[in-house]
Amino acid sequence: MQYLWAFVIGGAICVVGQLLFDVAKLTPAHTMAALVVAGAVLDGLGLYDPLVDFAGAGATVPITSFGNALVHGALSELQEVGWIGIITGIFQITSAGISAAIIFSFLAALAVKPKG
Repeated sequence: MQYLWAFVIGGAICVVGQLLFDVAKLTPAHTMAALVVAGAVLDGLGLYDPLVDFAGAGATVPITSFGNALVHGALSELQEVGWIGIITGIFQITSAGISAAIIFSFLAALAVKPKG
């Protein structure tokens, strides 16, 4: 049953993104930013963790989980070390993903000749 809910919730997040493309006519960058902000707001309201508990990978794989990770890290570090934790917490949780994006983008740029 957990696979079904992961599929439904993850699919619903993708449907929202597709509607932002098709109906709202947002660019890919605006759509991505909107989904990241939505994940951040849901985490700030305390609603994203229950969604992750319910849907598993359906909530952790889409881009909304990046917004969740940013806010979750900032808030947890804020409680532990104070105001400086807002900045350090963001990088502590998301550094692996950001580093991977930079490294793989660089490798892709070496392997593929961009159209210019």
